[in-house]
Amino acid sequence: MARKKGNGLSYLLERLSRTATEVTGTSSAFILALLVIIVWLASGPLFNFSDTWQLVINTGTTIVTFLMVFLIQRSQNKDALAIHLKLNEIVAALEGASNRLIDVEDLSEEEIKTLHKYYQRLVDMAKKDIKLTQSHSIEEADMRHNVKHGKHHHLSDA
Repeated sequence: MARKKGNGLSYLLERLSRTATEVTGTSSAFILALLVIIVWLASGPLFNFSDTWQLVINTGTTIVTFLMVFLIQRSQNKDALAIHLKLNEIVAALEGASNRLIDVEDLSEEEIKTLHKYYQRLVDMAKKDIKLTQSHSIEEADMRHNVKHGKHHHLSDA
């Protein structure tokens, strides 16, 4: 799928948030932040631990935290949307899966609780039927693989 580069502020913010979350999530970024704190602490005696000395670190960390909250939230929103789309595709593609679960995140909290209770009942029934440590047989896995392979082979011949 070709990726279309957007224009304007939205594209710039997307690139900035992606870059910021990638860079700040590294060990190097943590070490740099730790070094800033160590230098600030070491400089305390030079400034007699003054109010201005304290204000510098408080202001700096507040500004960085404030901006990072929005950048990280933007990045998480995009990631969450991508995950929802992938899950929707799986639900839509799986035979026997309920299409009611597509875009389940848009349901009300009460509707989600109702679905949760339903699936919890299925879990309880499954626990009564089999041991949790029991796995599918090799034969069943082979059969499912052959069914999938047959569908893909059939589609590619068309």
